[in-house]
Amino acid sequence: MDDFWSQIFGFENYGELLVLVKNSLLAGALLGIVGGLIGPFIMSRDLAFAVHGVSELSFAGASAALLFGVNVVAGSIAGSLAAAVIIGALGARARERNSIIAVLMPFGLGLGILFLALYPGRSANKFGLLTGQIVSVDNPQLIWLVIVSVVVIATLLMIWRPLTFASVDEDVARARGIPVSMLSLVFMVLLALATAVSIQIVGALLVLALLVTPAAAAMRVTASPLLVPVLSVAFALTSMVGGILLALGGGLPISPYVTTISFLIYLVCRVIGWRRDRSGSRARRLASGEGPDAPAPPTGPGDQTSHAALAAGK
Repeated sequence: MDDFWSQIFGFENYGELLVLVKNSLLAGALLGIVGGLIGPFIMSRDLAFAVHGVSELSFAGASAALLFGVNVVAGSIAGSLAAAVIIGALGARARERNSIIAVLMPFGLGLGILFLALYPGRSANKFGLLTGQIVSVDNPQLIWLVIVSVVVIATLLMIWRPLTFASVDEDVARARGIPVSMLSLVFMVLLALATAVSIQIVGALLVLALLVTPAAAAMRVTASPLLVPVLSVAFALTSMVGGILLALGGGLPISPYVTTISFLIYLVCRVIGWRRDRSGSRARRLASGEGPDAPAPPTGPGDQTSHAALAAGK
């Protein structure tokens, strides 16, 4: 049992190892900001499934780049952009979009596995594309990450207000003259870029922990359009930087640490949101003169029927 925990949390010569991951820490901080800012839009536009679909084609592009000896980040971005254009152009409706994503996911994963099987190099490079690799960020990759992150953040800030409007009510935004279709395509490109650079750290299989879970956790504790992205960025930064620091001690892939921290944050936020909702409903019943032991208000069609029947019986 001691060997098990020492493999997960081992901190011998930690200070010396910390110097080796300064690029990964900087990259993780950048990705935390990118993921935290773009995550609320992913949730409000119901694109969580699309993240996984884009990541599979991004993985295929990165695997092809690894096989042919070209820049892995460029290959990952090419695969992500191809997925974004396909999903954005063909998946206007949610049902069509989900069908397209379900078709792209196994195709991209199959291509990626094929390219990795043909790759004659180190197995650690193959494994790192799927689950992340703590020392995988060298100086050229860091430059790519910085450039792409700055482009994503700057573009997102420029279209923040119309994109928020279109995400909340697409029909009203279109009636007000907002170019909804163009915004959707631009956002899919931003999502593709964010996914591509995230794969370099957390891997293709667990990119949802960076782009979706922090935003989902933030939306459990607040509905404020200002606080949601702030909390989302804070949660993503905590998951990324904390995951890197813990993975450095254990010498294991980074993704289990990032996903565990992210999941624990989500659980805590869900409990906080549940307690807040429960307290709010109790306060509303007391304010309406019903008493603390009064039945809860209806939450569904069946509950509404039974509630109406009880009211009629009175």
